[in-house]
Formats: sequence, structure tokens, C-alpha cells
Amino acid sequence: MSRQLTLDLGTPPPSTFDNFFAGANAELVTRLRELDAALSAGPVADRTFYVWGETGSGRTHLLEALVHEAPPGHARYAGPQSSLAAFAFDPAVALYAIDDCDRLSGAQQIAMFNLFNEVRAHPTSALVAAGNAAPMGLDVREDLRTRLGWGLVFHVAPLADDGKAAVLKRAARERGINLADDVPAYLLTHFRRDMPSLMALLDALDRFSLEQKRAVTLPLLRTMLASPDGASTASGTVDAPRRAAAQASSSASSKIVPHG
Repeated sequence: MSRQLTLDLGTPPPSTFDNFFAGANAELVTRLRELDAALSAGPVADRTFYVWGETGSGRTHLLEALVHEAPPGHARYAGPQSSLAAFAFDPAVALYAIDDCDRLSGAQQIAMFNLFNEVRAHPTSALVAAGNAAPMGLDVREDLRTRLGWGLVFHVAPLADDGKAAVLKRAARERGINLADDVPAYLLTHFRRDMPSLMALLDALDRFSLEQKRAVTLPLLRTMLASPDGASTASGTVDAPRRAAAQASSSASSKIVPHG
């Protein structure tokens, strides 16, 4: 039986490399952190990256972190919600982060193809793209699919349960709260297992604990979910098939595939 609840997300903290739990993706995070600094120093060899993973794996977080930690005006983020102008090459922009390539419109795909060629022609610029599948499995134009496979391709490995619990505990410490050990386990068992949903639930629980002036414990979580306002303060589903699929995928490892 599923229980659907809505959530008031509020204003999430900015995405940074520091608040991304790398797990098996340490090499990818290191490469991306070094990319902007390398571009500032001059031309670099590896300037096109493609990052893929399932929804909630953290690929958007990584692209947002790239832009957030770059000097003002140095990087640009674009995706399906962006205008075609966002895909236009600008010599003043050294780093382009293109998200959700699998959801780009036909016109956006053409614009991205042209942007990719411009970036390749300018040795002091770079492009990092992300999508829901490896390049050969992307539902995009053939010429764009080929371009995305030219550079370095990384698979964002999903976190195992212990990694997700560690992320929740660290986020709780950053908020100045001591999260009881049984709270992450309960969330992983009864609700959506992707990190954005889990973090949203933690934020809701944090707010509820402040309102109730009580420690963040499993009884408090159950009280929040059973309260009259619970439908507007938390979001989650009990979905055994989805949990099983997530558990099966948690054994995946991060991969880097160089292409000539």
C-alpha cells in the first residue's frame, strides 16, 4: 500500500562539491573540481565530459556545483528549460554545463551540437553534459550522440544504503541536529530512496523538530507523518518494487571511458 504526501521544499542549499557525497564517484568529482582551475591556467587536453546516471544519482548536483564554484560569468548552466540563446557560444564563457540532454528539444539539440563544435575549436573552453543513459543509449540526434561520446564518459554510481545514511547524518550535523541512527534506516525502508527525496524529508523533519522543540528521533518522524499537517510537510512512497530495483542498482560502480 502506498502513501502519497506532498512537500513544501523551501529554499534548498546551493549545490557544491563539498556537500556532494562522492562514494564510488571520487574520480569524477576530482576531475570536475580540477577542470575549472585548469581552464583558468590555459588550454587543457580533456575538455568535453559526459556524465550519466539514473534520476536522483547526483548528476544535476555536479553540474550545478561546477557553475556555483566557478568565478562569476565564467560558467553557464543550461537544460531543457533554457532558451536557445543559452546554447550559443560566448568566448567570455569558459565552461558550459548542459543538463538533461535526453530531454532537450529538437532545436536545442541542434544548438547544442553547434555549441559542442565551437567548444572543441576553442582550447580554453570546456563542456560538461549530463543525461539519463550512456551516449549510445541516448534518445537524441545521431550527430549529437556521437559528439557526446568523443570525450570522457562517466557513469554516476548510485549510493548504497550506508552511503545514503551517511549523507543524511552529515546533512543533519550541518544543521546542528543529532540524527538518531534509526531515522535514516526508516526513511530508506518506507520512502523514495533517491537523495533529493531523502534530503527533502530531512528538511521537513528538521523544521518539524524546531516547531515541536524535540530531538529528531524515529518517534518524532512518526508523529510528523501522523499529524494533521503531515500531508504538507513530508513526501514519500512505500514502493517495494522501486526499492528492490534501487537495491539492485546500488552495486553499480563508477566508470570512466576515454574515447579518441
